[in-house]
Amino acid sequence: MIIKASAALRNDYASIAKLAKDTKEPIYITKNGEGDLVLMSIEAFEKREQILRLREKILQAEQERVNGAKTLSVSEARQRLRERVNDV
Repeated sequence: MIIKASAALRNDYASIAKLAKDTKEPIYITKNGEGDLVLMSIEAFEKREQILRLREKILQAEQERVNGAKTLSVSEARQRLRERVNDV
C-alpha cells in the first residue's frame, strides 16, 4: 500500500503521477493524517473497471444457473464458439 500526504501531491505532482504509472497501484492520499483520496493511473483504473465488469457478468451468470437457467457442457460451449468463429 502506497500512502502519501496531500502536501506531496501538491508539491511534487510529477513524481506522484510517475509512481502511480510505474507501480500500477492505487496511491492513498492523506490530509491531516487521515485518509482522503485514492489516486491511480488511468491504465490501472480502466483495468480495475474491466475486472469489475467481468465479475459482475460472472455473478449474474452464476445467479441465473442457480435459478435454473439451462447450462452447456464444455463440449457444447466449444462447439458454439467454433461455430461463431467460422461465421466471422
